[in-house]
Amino acid sequence: MRRATLPVTPAAQLDQRAAAQAWLVDQLWGEEAVGILGGEPKCCKSLFALHLALAVASGRPMLERYAVSAPGPVLFYAAEDAEHIVADRIRRIAAGAGVTLTNLPLAFITTPTLRLDSQSDLDALDATVAQEKPRLLILDPFVRLHRKDENQAGDIAPILAALRAIQRQHHCAILVAHHARKGGGNVRAGQALRGSSEFHAWGDCNCFLRWRQRELILSVEHRAAPPPDDLVLALRQNDNSLQIHIVDHAAAATATSTPVPTPAARILACLQASPVPLTREQLRQAVGMRNQTIGQVLNDLCARRQIVRRDHGYHLNPVAA
Repeated sequence: MRRATLPVTPAAQLDQRAAAQAWLVDQLWGEEAVGILGGEPKCCKSLFALHLALAVASGRPMLERYAVSAPGPVLFYAAEDAEHIVADRIRRIAAGAGVTLTNLPLAFITTPTLRLDSQSDLDALDATVAQEKPRLLILDPFVRLHRKDENQAGDIAPILAALRAIQRQHHCAILVAHHARKGGGNVRAGQALRGSSEFHAWGDCNCFLRWRQRELILSVEHRAAPPPDDLVLALRQNDNSLQIHIVDHAAAATATSTPVPTPAARILACLQASPVPLTREQLRQAVGMRNQTIGQVLNDLCARRQIVRRDHGYHLNPVAA
């Protein structure tokens, strides 16, 4: 009996596509690309995903800068937020972008649970994608979509492979929101993702959000295209609108060459600028440090006799060298 073979195509007959990356959202997300939207908790990942969904569905530029050349349907599963919270957010994002939700091809999967490690749930997701025909499927966040060990490649790889199969079968892009490890800001963004390295390796396009002091930074990487410079983002909101916008496109690009003041230097500068001694709490609020961190830095500065502690607060040591 002749054994079954795999399909083989000569190089000259392979699918002819443009040499340049085809974009779903210019420079940010590729057409039919899978990938991760990563970041520590409270880094606006869900808000960013909703902004991206609205941009693709409406054709409005993402972040008011990155064009959507071929808008189309978007399918979104928000596993973590209640339906009324999602409804309020998308209404305010749409208002800020000047988009009407009526007849907008943006739909939300509203099942209470979706488990990507369950074959029946995967089959249901596949059938839903086949029915809705989205250009973009967003799943947020990954941690709520399975019961496997995220640190084990053998547990995670089959789930990501199943999502890749859905992407190839239905020719849609897929974005999965996923948490980064706490304190991972000093390593390459993709390497800071929580769990197995399979997450980083899987993505054709990956976006990473992180806080740098009080600035929100977006970093992007692509498998087959150069990334844009890092972006500094900010949240602008009121009762009626909610927008993530670009603050300064060039600032983040030069961040690596701009020295960041050490915690000790920030405290010394704060004390130098103050005409009166400052308490620990006043210093903590002024420099924006965690309580444990500022305690360690203050103890170290006192031990080095750069500052002096009195009953009414801390001040610079006038006799310090």
